[in-house]
Amino acid sequence: MQFQVPQFIEVQDKIIGGILTLRQFIYLAGAGGLSFLIYKILPSIYLSGLPIIVVVGFGIALAFYKVNGKPFIEVVEAAFKYSTGAKLFIWRKRDKVATATPETITTDSVAQMYVPRLSDSKLKDLTWSLDVKDVGKR
Repeated sequence: MQFQVPQFIEVQDKIIGGILTLRQFIYLAGAGGLSFLIYKILPSIYLSGLPIIVVVGFGIALAFYKVNGKPFIEVVEAAFKYSTGAKLFIWRKRDKVATATPETITTDSVAQMYVPRLSDSKLKDLTWSLDVKDVGKR
């Protein structure tokens, strides 16, 4: 039996007037309703004008604006989670305290330090063994 696999499932259907999705309509209707409440609560159109413009602008941004191909609501949600969530700082730079001053280091103590070195032949042997093991894994 063959089944038809749905395609373009990330595209929402435009059901309101053929130009708006249900989600866009809800955002715009919510912004309109909140604007109406602000108009009724505040006594003057001059006092309610700025909050209405902010609410309508936010509603339009929620309905239509995309940031890097993502809906604006996801960006707002991420910003809210970031600002309210706990932040974990793992690394903090600390000032180092000098343990030895230049006067305490002498040429005798430098001469006593042992620094191992690889000769050319040992280095070639090591690279050869690494190459052979690397080829064997493939």
